[in-house]
Amino acid sequence: MTGFARAEGAGLDIAWVWEMKSVNGKSLDLRLRLPPGFDSLEPQLRTSLVQRFRRGNFSATLAVVRVNRETLAQLVALINELAGEVEAAPPRIDGLLALRGVVEMVEDESDTVLEKRRRTVLDGWATALDRLAEARVEEGARLAAVLCGQLAELQALVEAAAECAAVQPAAIRQRLLTALAGLSDLVPGMPEERVAQEMALLITRADIREELERLRAHIEQAGDLLHQGEAVGRRLDFLCQELNREANTLCSKSADIELTRVGLSLKAAAEQFREQAQNIE
Repeated sequence: MTGFARAEGAGLDIAWVWEMKSVNGKSLDLRLRLPPGFDSLEPQLRTSLVQRFRRGNFSATLAVVRVNRETLAQLVALINELAGEVEAAPPRIDGLLALRGVVEMVEDESDTVLEKRRRTVLDGWATALDRLAEARVEEGARLAAVLCGQLAELQALVEAAAECAAVQPAAIRQRLLTALAGLSDLVPGMPEERVAQEMALLITRADIREELERLRAHIEQAGDLLHQGEAVGRRLDFLCQELNREANTLCSKSADIELTRVGLSLKAAAEQFREQAQNIE
């Protein structure tokens, strides 16, 4: 499931920014980019991520800079000095921090200072995780609406297949009679009783009632999963495989061109549903 989050803060003479994003994935994976001095946080960062999420490919970047207060104070003093000579709007803090020399990359510090900064950055990580979770929930709500619409389409196609199945016996009988007519010059005429036996055998082989019932059951179960409000991505992926299998069987048993078309549409709709379901945790 996709999501993006950002958390930032300042303290202990530093400013830091967390940026996180996630995309769908079958397992849980985290790629981190940490500045020097903060590498030791990685085990804690991974543990807290696993506690919050189950699936997805995550990437997170931490940027830490230090404000050169001496340079900043000199700039502020100069601005105050010129305030009476130059008519201009007061400078914004982000504009001052963007000036060269005001912000520096954090270099080696004492262990005590670094430990305090690490604790501050960890608090920011928790905030970033909260915001990422919120973004994924919003994305999940949008996906759920799309998936419910696709399930409705699948249900409609199953009912269309059931209507086509009503004409299966007639289609099979006509196909058998056409085949026999083509062989009339090579073999003696087949008794009507034998024709009935052959037709009964073909109808039994082409019976799709079980496939239709299983399709309905899978669609109903998928709908129930979407309303559970928990991680259901793996189970939906399994159901998609089952939907595709039943659609394949339906097509292989079809003796009617319209039923074949419906079966192919079912396969396409099941694949579309699978593509969207892969984005769910």
